[in-house]
Amino acid sequence: MKNKTLVLLVVPPKRPEPGAARSRVKLHSAARFAVLGATAVENTGETAVHGGDVGTSHSREIIGFPPGTVSPPHTTRAADGAAQQAHADLTAAYSAAAAMPSTHDLSGHDLGGLTLLPGVYRFSSAATLNGTLTLNNQGDPKAKFVFKIGTTLTTGSDSSVISINGGRGPETKSDVTWQVGTSVNIGADSAFEGNILAHDDIMMSADASIRDGSALSEGGEVTLDSNQITKGS
Repeated sequence: MKNKTLVLLVVPPKRPEPGAARSRVKLHSAARFAVLGATAVENTGETAVHGGDVGTSHSREIIGFPPGTVSPPHTTRAADGAAQQAHADLTAAYSAAAAMPSTHDLSGHDLGGLTLLPGVYRFSSAATLNGTLTLNNQGDPKAKFVFKIGTTLTTGSDSSVISINGGRGPETKSDVTWQVGTSVNIGADSAFEGNILAHDDIMMSADASIRDGSALSEGGEVTLDSNQITKGS
């Protein structure tokens, strides 16, 4: 009888891409809100909010709804228990995002014109977006992007964030978190994407939009002006 030789093939585990963000920034109860301000939410014009509540955690000042609308079954919540718990969870999510190790340093670079792969991107101070930022999911439906910004985030008029190669159907969505050390100004007619976690105020200029995301202020107010905000799943 011939001896049989057993050959074992050892396949090394697949390593994540060097720039990949390995964990999601979890919003917990804050995920039910498309807009959350600490001190106020003030709207001008026919803002439309879809897929999430509009609320304040530390005051009852929600102004401009109507004419602003919140699509059912969602509603406005002024300093109720749900909004207060959402604020606590927002604070935890903000701290978790800030503590994530950075995989790339974009300090001093404008985001406009860049195509980025999944990862954790750091700005030591302010970040700007003039033009189009493209997020390439590389065919991974669970791809994640985290932007850690030391001070302000400002987008120019008509700027945009777009996602490509999502790997989960014809419409590509990205899991995007913007952790902002101070305030946010989204320029007029901008098409933004992702969850904004700001320490201070968030101002959305006329006709700007947020797709698959939210505007969440830990310590300031959110100002709206005829905007479209669609909360992601």
